[in-house]
Amino acid sequence: MDIAGSTALVTGANRGIGRCFVEELLARGAKKVYATARRPELIEATDPRVTPLHLDLLDERSIEAAAEAAGDVTLLVNNAGIATGAALLTGDLDAVRQDLETHLFGTLRVIRAFALRLDSEGGGAIVNILSVLSWVATPQGSGSYSVAKAAEWNMTNGVRVELGGRGILVQGVHLGAADTDMMAGRDAPKIDPAEVARASLDGVAAGALEVLVDDPSRFVKGALAGDPAQLYGTPA
Repeated sequence: MDIAGSTALVTGANRGIGRCFVEELLARGAKKVYATARRPELIEATDPRVTPLHLDLLDERSIEAAAEAAGDVTLLVNNAGIATGAALLTGDLDAVRQDLETHLFGTLRVIRAFALRLDSEGGGAIVNILSVLSWVATPQGSGSYSVAKAAEWNMTNGVRVELGGRGILVQGVHLGAADTDMMAGRDAPKIDPAEVARASLDGVAAGALEVLVDDPSRFVKGALAGDPAQLYGTPA
């Protein structure tokens, strides 16, 4: 897919990886970018090609309204998300559900709202920003988030299968940690969020189904074929 001349919609575009996607799309010659957020007034739309829109992954009406307003989209970037930090055994189950409602059901609602429109435009692409935690759980309070991202990962695969033969690229993007507000205070190596946007859009241009942005995502993906003890150790 040629990014130049495309019309894109980016969720969670007010900060972090989403904002970097907007900037990178403009730099690559996108014709129009719908930048969406729960609070679109926070989006700095200095370029006339940027149109801020309200979109809340937990509000189906807002998704439907955004799809009506942005019916010419050819590239959909699903970036918006949360991290409640809920533990699976001791955390609030409502928080676990909120992670799932956001990453799995919220993202799927957006895809369902736009998939037929993409198809009517004769192709296009869907990009889902996933995580290395789609494949591995860690002890740093990420149990609920890992479950939600694992579900979103295989939802990405399922959508790809269901859209087979329609010329729509469905791409999953995996990374460890990026230097964003969501990761503030976490003691871990972090990449520049702009790297995520660049790697993903390079992959869109090349037709890549999956993009592994950094070393942690490449290591964990490679380890999945081996003994789980490589990732989790053995019981004491």
